[in-house]
Amino acid sequence: MASGCGISRSGASASAGTERPGAGASRRAPAGLVDRRWRAGRHRGHAAALGRLGYLHRRLGPGERDQPPLHAGPHRRARGRLSAPPGARHSAEQPDPAGDRAGRRGGRTRPPGSAAHRDGGHDLPDRDAGVCDGSLPGAARHGSPGRRAAALTLSPEAPPAPSRALPSPEDLHGLTSHEYGRIVELIGRHPNPVELAMFGAMWSEHCAYKHSGPLLASLPTEGERVLVGPGENAGVLDIGHGLAAVFKVESHNHPSAVEPYQGAATGVGGIIRDIFTMGARPIALLNGLRFGPLEAGGDDSGGTDAATAARNRYLFDGVVSGIAGYGNCVGIPDVGGELFFDPSYSGNPLVNAMCLGIARHDEITLARAAGAGNALLLVGAATGRDGIAGAAFASAVLGEDRDARRPAVQVGNPFLEKLLMEACLELSRSDAVVAMQDLGAAGLTCALAELSARGGCGAEVDLDRVPRREGFMNALELLLSESQERMLVVVKAGREAEVESVFARFELPAVAIGRVVDDPVVRCRFGGQLACELPGRALVDEAPRYVLPAAPPGDLADRLAADLAPLAAEPPSAQGLLELVSAPNCRSRRPVWRRYDHMNGTNTLAGPGDADGALLRIKGTPAAVAVSLDGPGRLAALDPRSAAASAALESALNVACSGAVPIGATNCLNLGSPEPRAGYWALAETVAGLGEACRALGVPIVSGNVSLYNETTDGPIVPAALVGMLGLLEDRATAVPMRWREGHEIWMLGAPGWEPASLAGAEHAWRTGELGGRPRLDLESAARVVRLLPMLATERIIAGSHDLSVGGLGVALARMAIASGCGAIIELPAPADQWPSAALYGEGAGRAILSVGADNAARLLAACAAADVPTQRLGEAHGESLSIGIGTLPRLEVGLAQLTDAWETGF
Repeated sequence: MASGCGISRSGASASAGTERPGAGASRRAPAGLVDRRWRAGRHRGHAAALGRLGYLHRRLGPGERDQPPLHAGPHRRARGRLSAPPGARHSAEQPDPAGDRAGRRGGRTRPPGSAAHRDGGHDLPDRDAGVCDGSLPGAARHGSPGRRAAALTLSPEAPPAPSRALPSPEDLHGLTSHEYGRIVELIGRHPNPVELAMFGAMWSEHCAYKHSGPLLASLPTEGERVLVGPGENAGVLDIGHGLAAVFKVESHNHPSAVEPYQGAATGVGGIIRDIFTMGARPIALLNGLRFGPLEAGGDDSGGTDAATAARNRYLFDGVVSGIAGYGNCVGIPDVGGELFFDPSYSGNPLVNAMCLGIARHDEITLARAAGAGNALLLVGAATGRDGIAGAAFASAVLGEDRDARRPAVQVGNPFLEKLLMEACLELSRSDAVVAMQDLGAAGLTCALAELSARGGCGAEVDLDRVPRREGFMNALELLLSESQERMLVVVKAGREAEVESVFARFELPAVAIGRVVDDPVVRCRFGGQLACELPGRALVDEAPRYVLPAAPPGDLADRLAADLAPLAAEPPSAQGLLELVSAPNCRSRRPVWRRYDHMNGTNTLAGPGDADGALLRIKGTPAAVAVSLDGPGRLAALDPRSAAASAALESALNVACSGAVPIGATNCLNLGSPEPRAGYWALAETVAGLGEACRALGVPIVSGNVSLYNETTDGPIVPAALVGMLGLLEDRATAVPMRWREGHEIWMLGAPGWEPASLAGAEHAWRTGELGGRPRLDLESAARVVRLLPMLATERIIAGSHDLSVGGLGVALARMAIASGCGAIIELPAPADQWPSAALYGEGAGRAILSVGADNAARLLAACAAADVPTQRLGEAHGESLSIGIGTLPRLEVGLAQLTDAWETGF
């Protein structure tokens, strides 16, 4: 979704430790601001369905159900009040969630004791579950205790007709009865139907991170360049020259599975808004995409039938078109990403969108309301019914009712987004604006709650003033609509006309819908009556957080014990290399990226297909930034921890191969349901592996996203931890291309990895039906390679570089030969002939191919020795074919024309 939900679970705004600014306070981020706490609600996951809107419509009174005139008169005060019980204080102790958690499949609830509640089902077990107490099971040992927010005390003004009885399970909007009880404790009364729906959206896994939050606390988020860490719309790093890089990656998986064009397009629009909301101009987009096979029988088991393949192709075409259509129209180049195919993604594609922006330090804008009396301006598109229940939809397993979920998918307008971006960027330079927040997941509810909770204040809103494009919308629909291209802007009192004139110049509606108040509540009126009155912190900071029992899948031990030695010992062939180069997971991505405009803005120095990581100039400086978004392939089916670590290493290698120093990361963790033991184990292992790799690299994670419940009735996806990495090149003249030249020596940097274990999870192994094996990963050795590469570039020791990833050394050599238009003569030493297929196709992490002039070979050897990094000469660039000798085995020789034809196989 476009906007995140929730803030730091530490119980205060992200600027805890400082006094809340007053009415005249600026929203500028002070120099050196480091928001180091992981705000679990912004780093989202997915858990529950919103429930039936029809129930809420029936429960609403006539004054709420009927649509008032669009220009209603002054609102009237509610006729009655309901105070919290005398002396009531709201305990911070969380209820035990076990025992009655509703099963979640496609948004439907199931009673306790059903099959879904047994171990191995897709629902929270009846036993062995608990709320976060700082102790995490299994891999969760890396976590740190999460501090609970202080209890809230509130004597609220009563909305009409509060609900006194516990609603039926289907009307709890994905909440459990214990969570409902927690709500009653927090607000001192029973919520009315509108308030219950607000809690249902904000306490969904998508917004509240109930399962992933305790684990995410273990991730490294601090660093000398960090200006704003997790907790805001995006992370911010200092890149020198008074400038900052602002970046983040988010998912739009569930919407794209239902309506691929709009799902992907609005995912792009949402991540763009997250960046310019911070006052940064977006300069680049990247995307991580995963689909099921596009051809019948296009998987190793042959289990993809024609209907499934046709559906996958429909999703593939729609997603690529949606990304191109939105990004091209807004005018932001799409410069890189990754694309992977596996049967587990059939029906549940992954669509992860990343955006990078640049801002001056003094123009960074934070999303924290402040100053009682300041105006709340709703800007941009009119509100409709599209996207209602989107946050809850993203918190449920995709079922056979997916087509009925189309109303939960938002509809985008990139031309309106462009106008909104330019207006907001102009206003980011004005001190009339206190804060900005985009409206995405949970719509106006999330924006109001986050702004007020971060700022330690409240908001009072007249919903009758919300512009809308459909008639007879009720309060619930106005508060939970996820209509796109909308912003909520906090403007200093008395300067509304100044800000409105800027939006008017861009032909954007800007309507004052309310004011900031001192009371820390979100208070909304509709039709002259009070529709809701809730503490912002109760919505975003008080959801329970669960630590569940974890155990690996029952068949994992057998799969890890698989013997890969026979496969590793097979001699490779030229035909086998051509088949691997042409495989969907290895072939050229040109048919995809040529549909994207990757030169918009004239910043792109190396775009898709030109390098491992995209390279963009920072205008007005000699510097450039390298950026990459990458994932671990199928390794996570065997070892989620190593897979997540490998994803971070791969993305860091991509930017390092361009000559840039990795300085910060963002991530999108895509997994199935966390409720089965194996599901929670995969989540805990993934987070642990990501943290271990980033600590080894010395790279902070400054933003991110968690997308859970990615599974269909056929089961969960192969976990996919996609990591976005930002690298800094102080002098872009030292950038390294992905090619060699005739006569250059070809070297391999890093441990060779010529053993059977390197085939575990590798593309070659899976294509031959070997789905097991035990992966090995030497984090420290791989991290030394990442640190050495930028130094080799700066010293101009290397003339070209390319990392080894999917397809191993064979595909890497083929790709570099194709990019260079020059063949190579390669001689792998004798140890490689013991395991020749492992030597050529193994995918061990932390390796790169280098192109080195003969006069720099001695300097390379000296630098590698000083850095304790293994290296060895493989051969030299020469001729019009790729010729590979492996010990005493017959030579493997393929012409460049054949390689190019295989590489350019279309989709």
